[in-house]
Amino acid sequence: MYDLIILGGGPAGYNAAERAAHGGLKTLVIEERALGGVCLNEGCIPTKTLLYSAKIYDYAKHSADYGVTFGSASIDHNFVVERKNKVVKQLVSGIGAKLKKAGVEVVNATAAIKERNADGFVVTAADKEYVGKQLLICTGSSAAIPPIDGLKDSLASGFALTNREVLDLKEIPKTIVVVGGGVIGLEMASYFNSVGSKVYVLEMLDHIAGATDGEISKMLQKEYASRGVEFILGAKVTSIKDKAVSYEKDGKVSKLDADYALVSIGRRPRTQGIGCENIGLKLERGAIVTNEYGKTNVPGVWAAGDVNGKSMLAHTAYREGEVCINNILGKKDRINYNSIPSVIYTNPEVASVGETSESCKAKGIDAKIDTVTLKYSGRYVAENEHGNGVVKIITDKAHNNIIGVHIYGTYASEIIYGAAMMVETEMRVADVQKLVFPHPTVCEVIREAMFM
Repeated sequence: MYDLIILGGGPAGYNAAERAAHGGLKTLVIEERALGGVCLNEGCIPTKTLLYSAKIYDYAKHSADYGVTFGSASIDHNFVVERKNKVVKQLVSGIGAKLKKAGVEVVNATAAIKERNADGFVVTAADKEYVGKQLLICTGSSAAIPPIDGLKDSLASGFALTNREVLDLKEIPKTIVVVGGGVIGLEMASYFNSVGSKVYVLEMLDHIAGATDGEISKMLQKEYASRGVEFILGAKVTSIKDKAVSYEKDGKVSKLDADYALVSIGRRPRTQGIGCENIGLKLERGAIVTNEYGKTNVPGVWAAGDVNGKSMLAHTAYREGEVCINNILGKKDRINYNSIPSVIYTNPEVASVGETSESCKAKGIDAKIDTVTLKYSGRYVAENEHGNGVVKIITDKAHNNIIGVHIYGTYASEIIYGAAMMVETEMRVADVQKLVFPHPTVCEVIREAMFM
């Protein structure tokens, strides 16, 4: 008998397990693959490992701009992939060690909820039954596979790839078509563009980067278009087969021949086959319905991470898992989805939190919007010879508090947490003006923007 059974050992699951164990709960984690989930094994970490190598390669190609010259730079893609695997292995081992130290039991198997009885929730895994007083579902998500003509066979043949397979390519493709201009698609387009592939990005919408602020997404698109990435927007993919991707745009059907096609049109919660129906869990569009406390409609059952479909980001999953555990332990806690930052790890980076220009207009918020160049930062100018980064600050005129911050440029991912705290705590412009930012840094442009 366990106090808590956690299905899934990804960011939500393993972090929650450690918190639960430290809180005195006898905890079991059941994970069918590797600890760390999609984020660590085939998402966040491996992608960033590849992108960092690409960034170094980009810097090397343009080192003369900074007075550094040497022989022509080259990149060893197979070495990059091997290093990625080493990084992943090291971090997965680290998670296992942390859970073991905390006293968390880990079972590596496929799990399913069997029933609820007088003792709690019965979960089956590897021909065994486990009973937990409470249940936390953190089964994550999987790549969305749309019903596109030929896609199933193309995935089987290796022509079409998901985020999992693309990370283990043994060669740099001459041509790759990226289906989907969201975060995953853009990051992989960035990598392959840097290492020499001809990259096409097909996107159904009339813009890239999803819900990213429109001004920022246009800047990112313009930058990568200048580097040779071809964006085809408003395009509906009609088939992926015979080493080609066909699409319809403005009533005309066209075809792109390629070595590979990366299908990155989003992710869907992994709720099928885990036995949700056996305990009457409420689902909407395949996601487990939860409230701000992580509770489901079934008492004693909680859900965190991608499986609830709210915010499919690893850092959201960490926090959701913590919220669930805190409430289980009797410490009332809730998550505020309005202040969760998001990052696109292209080069330059894009980082955002809170309202956008578009969302303010849709919600009828009377907002003041200031866009300031990062060239106000001495450090940025010193380290970015051709940089054109910006920070965009959105304030609510009614209360003069910061409701959105968007950054395009170097170090954006490392700066955005401070902006998220401003949004979370509803800081006013006058409050930020009194803060002392370190100099010279890129982040001090945020303070500069407060005086515009």
